[in-house]
Amino acid sequence: MATQNMGLRRLRSAAAAGLGLAAGALAAMAAQRHTLDAINERLAHLEKHTGNQQQANLAMQQRQHWELLSKAIDDPELAEVLSVFEVQVTTQKRRQYLFANALYTNLLCYYRIGNMTRDEFLKRVRGTFQNPIVREYWYATQQQRASLTGTEEAELGLLVDDLLLQLDEADTEEWWVVGIPPGEA
Repeated sequence: MATQNMGLRRLRSAAAAGLGLAAGALAAMAAQRHTLDAINERLAHLEKHTGNQQQANLAMQQRQHWELLSKAIDDPELAEVLSVFEVQVTTQKRRQYLFANALYTNLLCYYRIGNMTRDEFLKRVRGTFQNPIVREYWYATQQQRASLTGTEEAELGLLVDDLLLQLDEADTEEWWVVGIPPGEA
């Protein structure tokens, strides 16, 4: 009987040690999980901050772009620096093209910072490009856009090109229904 009691004690001791070991392992795993959760939360915060920083950078770049265009629109001598159009234009037409550039760039920026979806972008472009001066600007800067291969801006430019082609070929006066249907862009 003493041998049985001794065996039982050893078994209990081993079980207790095993339980202690298991409890320790669970505690360590819980601490590691807590640490991993904290790291994931920090990474999510950093990613969000990075996204916010990218949006802030885009907004600042947009502001600087507008300031430069405003100076060029107001001063014909400065506007000559930006005159990279494929056709010769008058001072008035150059100012109009610069403003058209500002309109398009503004839509592009809104899209890039997430203030509008691609479908909304195309709807706005569809309306903006009803103006013949904006279309002239677009066609006069075609070679400049051709150099933007492999970028999001190039991809959007190709969508605009396709939309304009569809608008030109449409046999309806209802321009707001012409083009890439929402959800297919």
